[in-house]
Amino acid sequence: MRFTEIDVFGLYVAPLSLLLVTAWLVTVALRRVVDRFGWLDRVWHPALFMLAVYVIVLASMTLVAAR
Repeated sequence: MRFTEIDVFGLYVAPLSLLLVTAWLVTVALRRVVDRFGWLDRVWHPALFMLAVYVIVLASMTLVAAR
């Protein structure tokens, strides 16, 4: 995939912005699963942990999209 602008209803957006939003949605879904099972209570700093999960999801999606 080439990282060129994507036309969304006449507005050109960077592909990274679409990856950012998609990674955020995936992270929200993962957080709901983690909250449901109570695993977030076992983490020292939940906000920092979720930030790390977001960065991992975003990096993974970027690497997959770059192939």
